Amino acid sequence: MTLFGTAGIRGPVEDTVRPALALSVGQAAGEPGATFVVGRDGRETGPALAAAMEAGLESAGADVLRLGPVPTPALAFASQGRRGVMLTASHNPPEDNGIKLFADGVEYDRDAELAIEAAVDAPESVRWDEWGKSASLEILETYRDAVTAYVREQFPTLSDADGAETPTVESRPLEGLSIAVDCGGGVGALATPQILERLGARVAAINATVDGHFSARESKPTPETLTDLSAFLESGSFDLGIAQDGDADRFVVLGPDGEVIHEDTILAVVAAHYTRQADGSDPVVVTTPNASARIDERVRAAGGRVERVRLGSLHEGIARERERGEAGTEVVFAAEPWKHIHTRFGGWIDGVASAGITAALTREAGGTDELRDPVSERPYRKVSVDCPEAVKEPAMDALETALPDAFPDAEVDTDYGVRLEFPDASWVLVRPSGTEPYVRIYAESDGVDQLVTDAREVVETAIANAD
Repeated sequence: MTLFGTAGIRGPVEDTVRPALALSVGQAAGEPGATFVVGRDGRETGPALAAAMEAGLESAGADVLRLGPVPTPALAFASQGRRGVMLTASHNPPEDNGIKLFADGVEYDRDAELAIEAAVDAPESVRWDEWGKSASLEILETYRDAVTAYVREQFPTLSDADGAETPTVESRPLEGLSIAVDCGGGVGALATPQILERLGARVAAINATVDGHFSARESKPTPETLTDLSAFLESGSFDLGIAQDGDADRFVVLGPDGEVIHEDTILAVVAAHYTRQADGSDPVVVTTPNASARIDERVRAAGGRVERVRLGSLHEGIARERERGEAGTEVVFAAEPWKHIHTRFGGWIDGVASAGITAALTREAGGTDELRDPVSERPYRKVSVDCPEAVKEPAMDALETALPDAFPDAEVDTDYGVRLEFPDASWVLVRPSGTEPYVRIYAESDGVDQLVTDAREVVETAIANAD
């Protein structure tokens, strides 16, 4: 596929994601009788791209409801029962933009994307008198209400001063919690601080003005870009910090000391919570091959199981497990690092709901240290090995045999790269990059440096022999 990557269409607006492309994609996606909600993040190029997208959809016969600037999860929420388009490049720099397509709250799957790609070079318009209509739709308040109600549903009791739990219709599961939120100039500023406050937290928000240039920090929240939030946490009295990217589909959690908590630890904690809450006898968590074995440990301890799917395809993994499942099977959660799908709430990645759920779990545990106590946090490393594009396929074919031969005591999974899991729950994953000339090695182990060294030697030999 030349247009769609692992998260829709994304790239520089000067030579890739131009208004002409948005127009063509809109014409390819639209059809008579369909209704699309169209939203955008805060990038400077968003209004022009949204206008082109709307023109394409309407000229194909579809009706359009304009949402304006909203978080991606709010757009996905609004697409339930209809279709949706989000103009966003997520955590990319401000000179980029992108297009994400949704149907009934779920991202388009690969077949739907292929159909758009096949039609985009020769899109069809309907007769002039069959063009669709457009109107504006206010969705933010409805979305805020829905997330607030969902978190309350997950934590329906409020502990009083004596520790007794009292059911309440409008519980405040974050009562007494102090949270610093770094919105990063993104559209999460329109939802996350407000929802956390409604749930009872004391919230201090920084970089909470929507800024299409991301002047305060880069859109992608990383330990390197979150220096302002780290300093803010260190200088105050907060229970935790939360940071989001430009469109609020992903989030990052920091402890009161300003240090980022590993994404797989948060994933494991949230996955275990949903597993314990499951109604069915076979609770399933869907994650990706690069996710830690600590997730498997916590989910197993809670009575569930973990299944993996390729990066960027959580929605496909959910559908697969539901189709495979039996009467008691329930997909309770799906996630890759910092990107969570709360399946009881909806089928989309939602960093706003994740902020509320993680904060409530933190309060329930008594703090971030207590939250992560049950999780086995082994050292983790990710390295990239140079590999020409033409060599990736033969090298990976060779590694399906070479890696198990080099590590005979490991269980092997070759569905999405080569993943080896050892008896002590250490693991290593080798997979080709989908966008760069590398083979990636991910590893987690108490002896991670030696594991990476040994795996890298096997990988480099396979690349050299395939070149």
